[in-house]
Amino acid sequence: MSRPIRILELRSVWGTGGGPEKTILLGTARTDRRRFDVTVCYLRDRRDPIFSVDTKAADLPVNYVELLESHSFDTTILPRLRRLVRERAIDIVHAHDYKTNVLAWLLSRLEAIIPLSTVHGWTGHSARERWVYYPLDKRVLRMFPAVIAVSSDVRRELVERGARPDNVHVVLNGIDHMAFRRDRGLEPDARRALSLAADDVVIGAVGRVEPQKRFDLLLDAFAALRTRHSRLKLVIAGAGSRLDELREHANRLNLGDSCQLLGNRTDIARLHHAFNLFVQSSDYEGTPNAVLEAMAFETPVVATSAGGTAEILRHGIDGLIVAPRDSGAIASAIESVLRDPDAARTRASAARRRVETDLSFETRMGAVEAIYVELFQRRSGANATRLAAART
Repeated sequence: MSRPIRILELRSVWGTGGGPEKTILLGTARTDRRRFDVTVCYLRDRRDPIFSVDTKAADLPVNYVELLESHSFDTTILPRLRRLVRERAIDIVHAHDYKTNVLAWLLSRLEAIIPLSTVHGWTGHSARERWVYYPLDKRVLRMFPAVIAVSSDVRRELVERGARPDNVHVVLNGIDHMAFRRDRGLEPDARRALSLAADDVVIGAVGRVEPQKRFDLLLDAFAALRTRHSRLKLVIAGAGSRLDELREHANRLNLGDSCQLLGNRTDIARLHHAFNLFVQSSDYEGTPNAVLEAMAFETPVVATSAGGTAEILRHGIDGLIVAPRDSGAIASAIESVLRDPDAARTRASAARRRVETDLSFETRMGAVEAIYVELFQRRSGANATRLAAART
């Protein structure tokens, strides 16, 4: 290529965001700028008091811009996006959620850009999302020339809803294994910061406290195990709409100070150094970054088979996979880890090797960049054909 492909990463999120923010920002920071000129653009609602993506972006070598909106249906966003696309001569608009998918498709009808979407999953829980936004999103995505699905489950759903199979590419999330690495020397301080004793056995969990994460099931499993393991502790990091409800549930189970609900935390790496075990209890996921991080930190993992989890974490090899919606199964898997810590460490070492290879950020970015090049060359070839036809 005679010049870099110019890409606009487009995302709308409320609050601190989640896994997609890590994928977008860290992926952009590692892009080869000689081949790809990337602008990261977030739509930011003026009413959002805890938006923090800008702070995360400031710590990375990324070209970051925001478009402020007065409300969720601010009609000035589209013309401002058109202006941004023209000013930066964007080739590909890469959207990451149902709102920006619609905007990317509209831009493709109004400007000379190619729409692309990464579908991270449909994990919202409101009636409006389930019955209006998500069905509309799947209809819009059928018209995209390419879609990246973060799991085979997501791809299957898109194809069943009418997307062309050849247009939907499965690219599992990756992780920067160099940035996420366990240092045994940090473990004592990490435990002291949480008032944990050296002989406590600590179950950790990380994620937004929303219905699909099913932390209530993890509390139930922990309550059942605590009667047999006096030094067992539970630490859950994450904020969300169900945090107060989760605290009430912990109180009903009389968990006392054996359970800590930390709320929002930015020191996830430090927390992992206090964990003996990581549990994901979700009903549904895309491809969970929290599990990838646990794998990178060599924290033994128990996880439900939700979404792409079983694709990144191979049962019996990298961790233990159980069926969703079953607190008994979660408790049984945790018991297996407690009973055979040597086997758990072997699986954790295998998980670390997997994130260094198949699930590295380099592997993921290579797959995404190949899609960028294919889309750009396809358009360039079509333009050349039209120009030749016009000359004749």
